[in-house]
Amino acid sequence: MKILLTGGGTGGHFYPLIAVAEEIREIAHKEKLLAPKIYYMANSPYNSKVLFDQEIEFVHVSAGKKRINPQGISKLLNFIDIFKMGFGVIVAIVKMFFIMPDVIFAKGGFVSYPALRAGKFFNIPIIIHESDSVPGRVSRWAGKFAVKIAVSYKEASEFFDENKVAYTGNPVRQEVSQILTSGAAEYLGLEENVPVVFVMGGSSGAKIINNIILEALPRLVEKYQVIHQTGKLNFQDVTRSVGVILENNPHKNRYKPYDYLNSLSMRMSAGASNVIISRGGSTIFEIALWGVPSIIIPITESNGDHQRKNAYNFARSGGCVVIEESNLNAEIILNEVDRIVTNTKVRENMIEGMHKFARPDAAGLIAKEILKIALGHEVDDF
Repeated sequence: MKILLTGGGTGGHFYPLIAVAEEIREIAHKEKLLAPKIYYMANSPYNSKVLFDQEIEFVHVSAGKKRINPQGISKLLNFIDIFKMGFGVIVAIVKMFFIMPDVIFAKGGFVSYPALRAGKFFNIPIIIHESDSVPGRVSRWAGKFAVKIAVSYKEASEFFDENKVAYTGNPVRQEVSQILTSGAAEYLGLEENVPVVFVMGGSSGAKIINNIILEALPRLVEKYQVIHQTGKLNFQDVTRSVGVILENNPHKNRYKPYDYLNSLSMRMSAGASNVIISRGGSTIFEIALWGVPSIIIPITESNGDHQRKNAYNFARSGGCVVIEESNLNAEIILNEVDRIVTNTKVRENMIEGMHKFARPDAAGLIAKEILKIALGHEVDDF
């Protein structure tokens, strides 16, 4: 049994694939099935260690990208990427011929296009998963010939054939699905009885959030400890600025900057937190599983405005507060953090909303369908 995964470019695409791969192996083991051979086809391995740990074989193909409203150099890059994508499709067809998987599972994005085109060429069954409220271009195209389409948000269903689509939620890896509270304070060097604000900018960080946190920092550390994932590219600039901002502040040790948080550190940080500040991508589903009240700041210009729609879908469940970038300032952040941390009723309502929103079975639902198709069973509902 061979299963090919594709999609990537961001953690929001890559890690849900890994979550499903984990479930595939677990189900195969429980059902005493022959261990599946799993491949990952993309333009880069994204995280080689994770692929190695999961025994997933990386298959390289090139992939171009079509930029929206290109200007200047972007127009040239779009032109070059047409040829890069065409070459990637040819290579994908050749490599797919030698692999010939039983089923393809795709997360969308430009990275998945060569593998999806090759899969269509060979008429291999394809399942796609869409993480956002508004599907990207590749997902909409692939949805026309995919045998099954899983969506994280019910609102995304309207873009696909209702007979193929299923609302599953977003797959989350087992190792980050549950928070760790025991030992978190010691592990992170936190003070006891001082509330914690956890700022997640994603692996690449978020400059606008970083800047607002720096502006609010002197007042934040008066009452709170701040765990701040800055992103690797922003870490030096942020820590250099903090050195000036908190130079003579008696509470400067309450600020804990990190360029990147591994799975253990992430779970510890979430477990120690009273409120999380984050973007509106797939991290929303991790936060919902953690049950930690959150402030979501969606990217203003995302494809199809999907981050903003994701955030408000989460907010409608009661699970978070949304602050748009146009309204973002230090005063609003401080006021919302105070309100969430100090108001027990607000916290209880948000936690209840997160429980309604979370779908801890998402990866398992998708994995079962993938295995069903790979084993030649009839395609039915999730």
